[in-house]
Amino acid sequence: MKATGIVRRIDDLGRVVIPKEIRRTMRIREGDPLEIFTSNGEVIFKKYSPMGELSSFAGDYAAALAEATALAVVICDRDHCIAAGGAPKRELLEKSVTPELEKIVENRKLYVSNGDSVCAVDGCDRGVVVAMPIISAGDITGCVLLIENDGVTTAIDSDIKLCEVAAKFLGSRIE
Repeated sequence: MKATGIVRRIDDLGRVVIPKEIRRTMRIREGDPLEIFTSNGEVIFKKYSPMGELSSFAGDYAAALAEATALAVVICDRDHCIAAGGAPKRELLEKSVTPELEKIVENRKLYVSNGDSVCAVDGCDRGVVVAMPIISAGDITGCVLLIENDGVTTAIDSDIKLCEVAAKFLGSRIE
């Protein structure tokens, strides 16, 4: 663990304020759920991701989806890649989503690239071809991405439909 040098008091309702700088660097937004752990007299807050509980299932789904398309598949929660298929996993897994992808997902609509190159995750130069937000109980919980793979940079109609179905199915699994 890394000390920040910041000390906060608990108010009479048991609340503590997480400083803005920490919320920004950890990508904690208003309304985000936090998991609380205790260990050896310490209280640890961890950002909770309902998608994280589906990571092994999502991995199998991504692999199957990648076989059905000529594109690589990435499944992300709001912050990180949790599953990938059709591309080297170490290139993608656990990497942070890019700010450009965050903006696309915040629109809550299907995104299909028109030739512009938006990178999916930090440190990966594969562009997003199709992105569909995963919505569960009205909240954005992640996204399903089809990304460039072996020179394939466009999606056909069936690829787009598969991406939409995958996002809706994963959203229903979270509820």
